[in-house]
Amino acid sequence: MHQQPFYNSTVQRVGTMSLVRSAEPATASCRNTNLYSIQDSSDSTGMAIRMFGSDKHKPVYVMDSYSSESYEKYFLDSPTDELIHSSSSGISGSSVRLQDVSSCQIRDYLEIQSPDTLDSDLDKMKLKLKELERALLADNDVDGDDDMFGTGLSMEVDGEWSDPIRMGSHHDSPKESSSSGTYLDSVSGNKEVSHVSSQTPKQMLIECAAILSEGHIEKASAIINELRQKVSIQGDPPQRIAAYMVEGLAARMAASGKCLYKALRCKEPPSSDRLAAMQILFEVCPCFKFGFMAANGAIIEAFKGEKRVHIIDFDISQGSQYITLIQTIAKLPGKPPHLRLTGVDDPDSVQRLNGGLEIVGLRLEKLAEILGVPFEFRAVPSRTSLVAPSMLDCKPGEALIVNFAFLLHHMPDESVSTINQRDQLLRMVKSMNPKLVTVVEQDVNTNTSPFFPRFIEAYSYYSAVFDSLDATLPRESQDRMNVERQCLARDIVNIIACEGEERIERYEVAGKWRARMIMAGFKSCPMSSNVIDTIQKLIKEYCDRYKLKEDVGALHFGWEDKSLIVASAWS
Repeated sequence: MHQQPFYNSTVQRVGTMSLVRSAEPATASCRNTNLYSIQDSSDSTGMAIRMFGSDKHKPVYVMDSYSSESYEKYFLDSPTDELIHSSSSGISGSSVRLQDVSSCQIRDYLEIQSPDTLDSDLDKMKLKLKELERALLADNDVDGDDDMFGTGLSMEVDGEWSDPIRMGSHHDSPKESSSSGTYLDSVSGNKEVSHVSSQTPKQMLIECAAILSEGHIEKASAIINELRQKVSIQGDPPQRIAAYMVEGLAARMAASGKCLYKALRCKEPPSSDRLAAMQILFEVCPCFKFGFMAANGAIIEAFKGEKRVHIIDFDISQGSQYITLIQTIAKLPGKPPHLRLTGVDDPDSVQRLNGGLEIVGLRLEKLAEILGVPFEFRAVPSRTSLVAPSMLDCKPGEALIVNFAFLLHHMPDESVSTINQRDQLLRMVKSMNPKLVTVVEQDVNTNTSPFFPRFIEAYSYYSAVFDSLDATLPRESQDRMNVERQCLARDIVNIIACEGEERIERYEVAGKWRARMIMAGFKSCPMSSNVIDTIQKLIKEYCDRYKLKEDVGALHFGWEDKSLIVASAWS
């Protein structure tokens, strides 16, 4: 079958990928027929209409139906064999080469060193092993609270992971062992093929990441080719997540992470397919929706005693959060307060609508008019990093509220630039003296961790997300595959394959967000029992495998024992 170019049209393809395989039927399910009306996957209209079309004021996006063949075309074989020209004695410094690449120049994400250089760089290897040890055995959270559900570790290290990790760090110092005695070099030839073939996709992923982190491109390529034969975007959750993570590894190896991320993101405003997929993700993986609900609950309580309220949102996206907020305001006893909403219309926003925020504003204004809520909307066209208080038109007599929902992790911090846009934005908001600031973010560290522990963190986090989707949508569902491809795969590839400014999915654990807020001058405003009880009741309607836990004033929403989303309020 002819496959469309994916990394770059000039890169030749090798072999056949096997992302699409026969799917095994899902096991235990948490599907609630009252909440989900799942139709046959042949229905090209998808879930977007069924979930959001019932309310005429909510945006309706219709997704194209994707066949299995289209997904096979979506990912292209990494040109691993054609990019590697290493001698039998080792890997030369020029061992990776893209042919006639113009649009995506090779980045030095991964330093591919000669054997001599590797020998002289043993101290760095030792440091990397120590970093890994700290990541696995210590708490990533500054306050030790990222283990929200009593697992004892922020990253689960079970039997499948333990052997590669233990063997990879067996020696106290790399200097104490010869290159022929290391774990990576012991896996070679037929022994390597046999060893890899007996492993699960999870074991193969961690082994490949460990090998790749030390610059062993040829060995990583062999595992990638073998792993591709075991994974499927229609299989069980471990196969599905492996299908996307292996492409992130291949992109990192080929130094084409930026190219693959752009192909997934398209550098264009999100299509209706992606917008629909995002809405479905928020519905079928309700931890995201619970985060919005917690923020709205805190905002509504801040309305008490106020006649005029001004909300500033730095990433309104499709405005779904404010549809719900306006509907709730309309039901408040007495005369509703006047609401003024200011949205920052950042042209670089991942979630920016085609046509900008004016479309969102018109829809919200119409809804508010129908419901009798005094409402004004204003879009501020500016990059988030350039926003100043004078641009936001704050007025005396208005209670100021600022909402950060899944925005702050896109702001570069001190690990990327000395400018530290993340903390700079928080300090700027504090200077405006808001009555309330709400923060909703993913609860995982993909920001400052080195590649290998970051890979393990990402696998642990997204495994829980993929598992939750397995309990909600059928494996053959086109809606589910769109959610995984349009929303999750893009983030996974960016986390694994990109570095520096090009790695924009920089999540942090709850304790680090709390530390940033405190350093900016904010004080925690714990969620009220009313907000917690309301969300808790809704969680029970979904599935008992979804969890809610309050910790240090923040609400953590998770799947089984893994915290996924954290929501907090500040003043």
